[in-house]
Amino acid sequence: MKATLWLLALFTAAVAIVYVAKNTPGHAALVLDSYGVDVKLALDHLVILLIVSAFVSYVLIRMMLGVLEFGERHRVKKTDEMLLSGLKAYFESDYVKAKKNAAVALKLSDSTLATALSGAIAARSAQELNDVSDRDQYIDSAINKAPEDKSLGLIAKADFLIKEGRHQEALQTLHSLYSDGGLQSSSALLLEIKAQQQAKNWDAILDLTNTLSGRPSSNQSLVRELRRNAQVEKIKSKFTDVRSLNQYWQQHVTPMEKRDSKLAVAAARAYMALDNCNAAHQIIEHTLPMTWDVELIELYSECLGSHVSRQIECAESWLRIHPNNAALLLTLGRLCGYCELWGKAENYLEASLSVEPSHKAHLALAQLYEKLGKHEAAITHYNKGLEQTLKKLT
Repeated sequence: MKATLWLLALFTAAVAIVYVAKNTPGHAALVLDSYGVDVKLALDHLVILLIVSAFVSYVLIRMMLGVLEFGERHRVKKTDEMLLSGLKAYFESDYVKAKKNAAVALKLSDSTLATALSGAIAARSAQELNDVSDRDQYIDSAINKAPEDKSLGLIAKADFLIKEGRHQEALQTLHSLYSDGGLQSSSALLLEIKAQQQAKNWDAILDLTNTLSGRPSSNQSLVRELRRNAQVEKIKSKFTDVRSLNQYWQQHVTPMEKRDSKLAVAAARAYMALDNCNAAHQIIEHTLPMTWDVELIELYSECLGSHVSRQIECAESWLRIHPNNAALLLTLGRLCGYCELWGKAENYLEASLSVEPSHKAHLALAQLYEKLGKHEAAITHYNKGLEQTLKKLT
């Protein structure tokens, strides 16, 4: 309706101008001496010519703009089709098609988000196809064409570098992303954790997991596992004296974390390596009733000192709760053998074998029979222990 009114107004104005020109005496002359042109027109004819020329020019311009708009709409539609097709192919693991279509979308797109997405899909598809040259070309192209959305490209690039074991370059790539400031995505922080794992920088991982633990969007079970693994590695590799180990265990490991059997095993082994069996026993005695971890039970008999009789009493109290625990029976057999309680040691080891035959129990019983001079029985259990070992290997 609005366009119709405008058209009526224009025609009315044109008619009015022609009418005025027709009733106005005079004429217009166009003289071009160089070309020998000398044209005289009545004023109304000139006005009509100008109006017709303007109308024709308007129509031609609109036609050209229409062609350009059609071409632009076609390009945008083609970009969207290729991008969506590439995404679908990528999630269907058709990486050849995903790479091809995403590369077309990357070339056609002038949207920063579409460019970043296309580049990431093409690069990740090339990575799956082990096409490193194309992978790097696509990711660099996306970063250069869409610097406002470079995070997608930089995260993908860091991921590629980590998979190749180039953790220092990956960290540099991630830090270039951090340089823009703002809250960093959880995916970027998880990638940095992978790079720091390769660098064996356990303190950095603990700081990162502290950050991620406060984010509701993070997978908290994964964050706890990453933190636990970093703590285990830190305990294994960082402490060369009891004082520093005590400080870390008491001040930096929470009571809830101390209940984790893997952390308890790592700490107990660290104290044993530093010849502090009492601290190792305390950790085991505190953690074991909550986890009944087999490795913790077996560790209890690996570091022995002047309080083995107390360890036997403690282990026997546990046995009343778990009378058929093969690992606990094995530990009691070893402890009793250390105290030369031969009869009890033999009974506990045989009971362990009756619950669950194992090469460790056969070996302990064979060593016990050697001490008692029962060589044939010792050989029998050595052979049975070897059979158990071979079974595990096959």
